[in-house]
Amino acid sequence: MKIKPFTLERFFAKYKFTAPYLLCCSDCEALSMHELLGIADEESQQLWSNLKLGYGSAAGHPILRQEIAKLYKTIGPEEVLVLNPEEGIFIAMNVLLEPGDHVVTAFPGYQSLYEIANMLSCKVDFWLPRYEGGWHFDVQQLESLLTEKTKMLVVNFPHNPTGATLLEKDWLQLVEIAKAKDIFLFSDEMYHFLEYDPQTQNTAACDLYENGISLFGLSKSFALPGLRIGWLATKNQHVLAQITTFKDYTTNCSSAPSEVLAIMALRAKEIIFKRNLNIIKKNLSILDVFFSDHNHIFDWQAPTAGPIAFPRLKTEKKVSEFCTDLVAQKGVLLLPSNIYDFDSNHFRIGFARKNMPVALEHLEEYLMERGI
Repeated sequence: MKIKPFTLERFFAKYKFTAPYLLCCSDCEALSMHELLGIADEESQQLWSNLKLGYGSAAGHPILRQEIAKLYKTIGPEEVLVLNPEEGIFIAMNVLLEPGDHVVTAFPGYQSLYEIANMLSCKVDFWLPRYEGGWHFDVQQLESLLTEKTKMLVVNFPHNPTGATLLEKDWLQLVEIAKAKDIFLFSDEMYHFLEYDPQTQNTAACDLYENGISLFGLSKSFALPGLRIGWLATKNQHVLAQITTFKDYTTNCSSAPSEVLAIMALRAKEIIFKRNLNIIKKNLSILDVFFSDHNHIFDWQAPTAGPIAFPRLKTEKKVSEFCTDLVAQKGVLLLPSNIYDFDSNHFRIGFARKNMPVALEHLEEYLMERGI
């Protein structure tokens, strides 16, 4: 098995633990153990105190699966498989795809959402957004990309890196298109519950379609990436059984401490979501002022969901050169579009960490010193 290097992860390996100001991260300010234990209910605290560090269930702790199922409208615990989020993408695509299958995926995006299909010798086409007063994905354009040979449609809303979302009518239309063509709908929903207006939150793919497979986890919306806990949810029991069988060759079961901590987080989800959205909204108001003051340099449209956006550098300088010089001179890390293999002058900015205003001050210093 041969696969290309994960460009984004190699980029972060170079800078993530050396650059003091990470202004491009897609996760929320991580919860501390003290914070998480402080909001845990009594039962989960007892689970933590009495935890034995043995093997767990391959499907996931039964209580954890019960709590996960509560996030959905129609999904039961038996329709949930606990795993590492990246693992979920890798296994699902290895189970469902064969060489020569046609896959359509939203792009730009998280590399494994399309690179694994490429590794499996599938034909991959990209569903690209347009940039007109913000980022927008056109469902009619998507429909034109699908063929009789399409096996899987891969989507990610709220979208990484653009922050784009779909209106409910467009999302439901997309699901109906997948149903009509009887194709698998793999939906990366890692940023669910970070919609600024709860009314714009769409129903999970697994709730709407038997061949809908929803990926979710604790890394983004729950501010707990260090637990390495995620899950797949689907009503297709045959597919779930295949994925579970494959998982015997990867992690087999999840970390027992992480599963109990995950139970705590899921039971305190409203507290965590509110905390993360407060950070995001406060930082967005600061960004709006910053980009308004520098609108001759940047093209900025705030997203409606999530902790990231994909603004454009308007100068003639290539965004990759801009970002490289910025991190070298000021220790401020932005993510240029070339890391997504996307030919544009956009860059990813993250705004769900508490030190974002400090990072922004150093970016402003750089602009002044460079006379931009």
